[in-house]
Amino acid sequence: MNKFIEVKNLVKEFPIKKGFFNKQVGAVHAINNISFDIFKGETLGLVGESGCGKSTTGRCVLGLIPPTSGSVKINNIEITSADSKTIQHLRKKMQIIFQNPYSSLNPRMTVKDILREPFIIHEKNLSKKDVDKKLIELLDMVGMSESVLNRYPHEFSGGQRQRIGIARALTLRPEFIVADEPVSALDISIQAQIINLLQKLKNELNLTYLFISHDLSVIRYVCDRVAVMYLGEIVEIAPTQELYSNPKHPYTQALLNSVPVPDPNKDLSSRIILKGDLPSPVTMPSGCKFHTRCPYVMDICSKVDPEYTELSQNHKAKCHLLN
Repeated sequence: MNKFIEVKNLVKEFPIKKGFFNKQVGAVHAINNISFDIFKGETLGLVGESGCGKSTTGRCVLGLIPPTSGSVKINNIEITSADSKTIQHLRKKMQIIFQNPYSSLNPRMTVKDILREPFIIHEKNLSKKDVDKKLIELLDMVGMSESVLNRYPHEFSGGQRQRIGIARALTLRPEFIVADEPVSALDISIQAQIINLLQKLKNELNLTYLFISHDLSVIRYVCDRVAVMYLGEIVEIAPTQELYSNPKHPYTQALLNSVPVPDPNKDLSSRIILKGDLPSPVTMPSGCKFHTRCPYVMDICSKVDPEYTELSQNHKAKCHLLN
């Protein structure tokens, strides 16, 4: 398989500044030296607790926010050091579907204006008639009719707004899409419709996804591989079936144990329950970042940051227990 996205040693820190002279007194360590690849036509899931750096990773991969250091290549083109002309060209190939459909659409613009904007910026040679024809095709692709073109976002339900957000992401026929928790703000009855729509579009348009979510059931259904993130680090990455059937990192095991089981007779005494809260990304723990909550913690965990252990093809985890 061809590598479409290559992320190497990505770091993102947000400075903390105080005082009259706006002096930096610290930093929020959002992403800590992560590396991963996404293959053409693949869906890579990125899962973890809120605040672990999932959305920041997606935005750095797209170049929406600049990383502190590291490399991001899309189709062998380095975007972290690319000039504005190259970035504008790449914008047509990569898009994002935002988490909240209530805040991601401009309330002062009609659906027609929202969907036409990318064509105005990137496809200036198209006539108004050609653009209008493409808008109708886009709406049909996401299961909506052309009658919605002159309506405003507040006139739609959450699921309909997310369909409009998906249509906007598809306007320029991108090859890569970051889906940033695209169903978490929707009713449970609507989530399946949007997930099935994203799957259908992936197959029809040969899309590549980075699918960000905290819902492990959704991740299992839509993703080919899964990367588990904790406090800015990827602690385990594996093909979906292997990760769910044979999780190796204690954090991955705890996450999978937390999934509700619709069986009142199931024995839950063996469940892994993590103690304490996620540590602050301002003052990071030493050694293994998970040692403050790990049920299997050893002396070495607080002193030495573990290396990745290759468990099988495409399956690796970062834990001293595996050495």
